[in-house]
Amino acid sequence: QVQLVESGEGAVQAGGSLRLSCAASGLSFSTLAVGWFRQAPGKEREFVACISWNGGAKYLADSVKGRFTISRDDAKNTVYLQINSLKPEDTAVYYCAAAASWRRYCGTGRDEYAFWGQGTHVTVSS
Repeated sequence: QVQLVESGEGAVQAGGSLRLSCAASGLSFSTLAVGWFRQAPGKEREFVACISWNGGAKYLADSVKGRFTISRDDAKNTVYLQINSLKPEDTAVYYCAAAASWRRYCGTGRDEYAFWGQGTHVTVSS
């Protein structure tokens, strides 16, 4: 059974940092693109970042460029999202997602990912 588990949730003040982790079981991340999405209250789930199967390509949403970093450790079957300089508008539930099969690059669309975690909460106060 495939399972993605996010961790690292927290409540921080603006300007703070968190590192979110996404650990997989039941599948190997080593050949898959992995993405992070977030959903704020009352809003659609939106793309945040993704990383290709070998880490050679990374994409970030414009709203998080320069503040968020995505990385992967295939030995630990884990993908990370380092989030710095947090703003109140970053408050959301953050989800990781994995593609169903190998592809050269990672995508920004929700429909490009087959497996999803349950989400982890990030709350940023001003």
